Amino acid sequence: MKTMTNLSLMLMSVLGLFSCSQDGWTDAGPDEFQTVAYSQGTCLIDVRTAQEYEQGHLLNAINIDWQKDGFTDEIGRKFNKNLTLAVYCRSGRRSAEAAAALTGAGYKVINLKEGYQSWTAAGKPVSNYEVECFMDGNEPVIITLIKHGTLAVLYKGAYIHFDPVAGYGKATDYATEFPKADAILVTHEHGDHLDKNAITSLSSENTILLLNAKSQGQIGMGKSIANYEKADLPQGIRLDVVPAYNTTPGREQFHPKNNGNGYVLTFPGGFRLYVAGDTEDVPEMSDIKDIDVAFLPVNQPYTMTVEQCVKAANVIKPKVLIPYHFSQTDLKELPSLLPGIDVRLRNMQ
Repeated sequence: MKTMTNLSLMLMSVLGLFSCSQDGWTDAGPDEFQTVAYSQGTCLIDVRTAQEYEQGHLLNAINIDWQKDGFTDEIGRKFNKNLTLAVYCRSGRRSAEAAAALTGAGYKVINLKEGYQSWTAAGKPVSNYEVECFMDGNEPVIITLIKHGTLAVLYKGAYIHFDPVAGYGKATDYATEFPKADAILVTHEHGDHLDKNAITSLSSENTILLLNAKSQGQIGMGKSIANYEKADLPQGIRLDVVPAYNTTPGREQFHPKNNGNGYVLTFPGGFRLYVAGDTEDVPEMSDIKDIDVAFLPVNQPYTMTVEQCVKAANVIKPKVLIPYHFSQTDLKELPSLLPGIDVRLRNMQ
């Protein structure tokens, strides 16, 4: 019989507390909470206000304010009851109230004892990136919105990074802010998408690095992958490479055809994510179907105008659209132009 690791023993010990807590949920200190919060089958929820969340939060935590009406209903829309919910607030009071309500609604819940204050006092890492969480069947897909063209996906403990860049816009220290990546996908060779130092910081000997040919040639790392090729990623995720290029006369030189990549990820439960890379509303988008979440660039004149983004979204028909790579483009009218799509404006300039 194999000897269990300390991590496994700790996880079993903490999860065992659910069965003996009088209220059906349990408090845990920072170490135990960290073990559960970052294990498979757990979603991490910051129940503070949006203003508190923006000042710093736990990595991968989504923000749902306990004090707003409809808290439990929103949780019910987002999460299956087979998940464990790890909740926290500033001091533990609000999250204890939330834990009681969620337990009453049928969830397994663990609460960070003494809250964010105890986490930071213990020297645990914090983050300032917005986070979105979606479901692939019974499994959470957690997307960290880092900046501009850069995001990270966490699924069943596997991290997949798109276009990691340390210095564009707000600084990102990949060596300290994220674990090593299981896979890194690079769309093209421009400096706001390709950063050899960031890739090196994120990489281990087991990291899969896939890039377009020019990026691979420029940094001498990874494996080149081209439009229409496929690949297998960790945890049973399938990758399809789709075209990304400019079509407007006079813009073709920004992103030539047959160079850059967009990426479609299909998860084992059927969830589909499209990260478009730098592109306009190219004809090949008509072949991209059944998308749950799409990241489309709206950075005229280099990628799409707002009007082009509307056309692309109406062709692809994602359930959720998150514009990214938009710089100073005014997006405030975009949600009203796409009434049938859940358009989420986030800090992805």
